[in-house]
Amino acid sequence: MAERESRRDNKAMDGRWSLLGTTALVTGGTKGIGHAIVEELARFGAAVHTCARNEVELEKCLQRWGAMQLKVTGSVCDVSSPTEREKLMERVKSIFNGKLNILVNNAGTAIWKPATEQTPEDYKFVMSTNLRLPST
Repeated sequence: MAERESRRDNKAMDGRWSLLGTTALVTGGTKGIGHAIVEELARFGAAVHTCARNEVELEKCLQRWGAMQLKVTGSVCDVSSPTEREKLMERVKSIFNGKLNILVNNAGTAIWKPATEQTPEDYKFVMSTNLRLPST
């Protein structure tokens, strides 16, 4: 595994896979695939902004990425909320001076209960989080 890490770092350093000078927004970047995407984009030189609903988890990740000397910023945002999505986009616009090269709509949710128990509010929340964000 260490050899693979070394080869990947060498590719980034020799410029063949460089994202230096690019900007990226990754929603839901504190867990799972989103977390890995944030780290990879930042390792390849992109300036990354991520968001998450949980402020404690976000701060923990930001501290870790800072210690790794990765250029990552973050903000608390519930992407199911149109108002919060608008605030997120204004924040990203401000941080990156209006330039966004990469958008990863990673945030998603599900409500795990039988279909007969799903409420209209459940459906609205899932659809707003999973489908509305990309169209905003």
